[in-house]
Amino acid sequence: MRIAYGIHGYGRGHAVRALAVLPELARRHELFILAGGEAYKALHADYRVVRIPTFKYQLGRGGRLAACRTLLRAAPKVMDLSVRGPALEMVCEVLEEVAPQVVVSDSEAWTHAAAKRLKIPRISFDHFGVLVYCRWPMGWARRLQNRMEARVYHGLMSGPAQRIVIASFYAPPPRRDGVRVVGPVLREAVLRAAPSRGEYLLVYFSNGPVHFTARVEEALRALDLPVVVYGVGRQGTDANLDFRPPSNTGFVADLAGCRAVFATAGNQLICEAMHFRKPMLLLPEDSLEQRLNAIAVRRMGVGMRTSRKKVCVEQLRAFLAGEARYVESFPGRPTDGRAQAVEAINHFAEELAGTRSQ
Repeated sequence: MRIAYGIHGYGRGHAVRALAVLPELARRHELFILAGGEAYKALHADYRVVRIPTFKYQLGRGGRLAACRTLLRAAPKVMDLSVRGPALEMVCEVLEEVAPQVVVSDSEAWTHAAAKRLKIPRISFDHFGVLVYCRWPMGWARRLQNRMEARVYHGLMSGPAQRIVIASFYAPPPRRDGVRVVGPVLREAVLRAAPSRGEYLLVYFSNGPVHFTARVEEALRALDLPVVVYGVGRQGTDANLDFRPPSNTGFVADLAGCRAVFATAGNQLICEAMHFRKPMLLLPEDSLEQRLNAIAVRRMGVGMRTSRKKVCVEQLRAFLAGEARYVESFPGRPTDGRAQAVEAINHFAEELAGTRSQ
């Protein structure tokens, strides 16, 4: 079967999820990959990838979403999607040439839009769908925000896909048929790595320039242990801070060997940290998805949630002091979400192949 696979490029979580399933899918199908941003950077060395645009959040003071600036920066891309501008035209031409029977898209707007225009069946494969297609208990304020974010999501993804696969470390029940929730989707490098307990704290921020503030840096420097830092755009060793460049294999090795993790609350990183049974101090981005991820981690008893204003050396020390308690709270080994995801994608692709979407 010919499958076009689109990957959103904000952060590296979407690319990491793709890296987990692409080898298995490639053994059975002919794949054509389209990606932008960080996803393109992570994949193009190992796969032929068509480079496409990427939506990005613009963050302001305090790490909060700068809605007006985000909308202004996104307006030309939204227009491109709406009127079949140059980028969408290019993606449509690629898909017309490739003639895939199914499009799989990990939160990627242009492949969703092109597939809908060309009436190619779509499979959505991401984590954000847990908020859109599943029942998640929440108060009225979060429920209202969830409805608003779901509308934006559906707007950018050109409406609901024909089939939905959701990868998540927690599994609320689906709202309707055609939705499959699978466990953590882990790449081969993670599954091969042997965990150990080092003496260093691992730090990763998906938007380093915003989250790695002077306050956060001061707190990390005050710790009496080494700190390995990813995602802040710096390299080299400075006192107890070891700044490292993006690296798939290097990051996995550092995650497997660290004492604990201090990071933004992306689903993919949480899944990998849970696999290695690493306690997490989570600093969610200004999005409902990441806030609920952090709440889920706290409820499971395997980590803490914080904010930029609360980060201080005392909090970091308190978090590290609770390491044994957090480790004891980890559940048994999670289910093989990668195998579940590949099976779900194959099953849905076979269902949809030969049909035309409406």
